[in-house]
Amino acid sequence: MAGGWARDGAVNEQIEASIKDELARMEARKGPVGQSLAHCAECEEPIPEPRRAALSGVKLCIECQRDRDITFKQRGGINRRGSKDSQLK
Repeated sequence: MAGGWARDGAVNEQIEASIKDELARMEARKGPVGQSLAHCAECEEPIPEPRRAALSGVKLCIECQRDRDITFKQRGGINRRGSKDSQLK
């Protein structure tokens, strides 16, 4: 059931498109690939062999990665209608 001037199924299409977009964004941010570095790209400290073996393509040591994860800012989601809080009410 659609509301207002929207056609039937429009709300479900918006929800599915939002989910598809978020899944594509998460897939793109999946993680490092390729050859691991022997030394951290930020602090030049050696990256331990077990870390390089566990994560292919690792570029940062544990401490630098932890600092980067702490400072990561979650981006706000915007729904298809352009309002950030219309779905929060």
